[in-house]
Amino acid sequence: MASSIRVRATASGESTEIQALIRHPMDSGFVKDASGKAIPPHYIQVLDFEHAGKVVFTALWGPAVSKDPYLKFQFKGAKKGDDLTVSWIDNKGEKDSSVVKIG
Repeated sequence: MASSIRVRATASGESTEIQALIRHPMDSGFVKDASGKAIPPHYIQVLDFEHAGKVVFTALWGPAVSKDPYLKFQFKGAKKGDDLTVSWIDNKGEKDSSVVKIG
């Protein structure tokens, strides 16, 4: 199965810019399907970015985040060629992770 995580990590000077897009339904539990039944909640709860064994960014999300969330941030201390690990876990226990090289 292909990863649900797409990441672009670019080192420039002292900082590294991260752009991430995560395919996920992010259902709140308040929306109804065509037959009128509520779609059960299904959303990412924790999203982590790690560099050199250290967490550089953590997002604690809930049902208010939109479908296929995108985020962008910067951190210091990385260089081109380093690995960046991205992982998430949702309220149903599903998870995904991906390792990308910083460019």
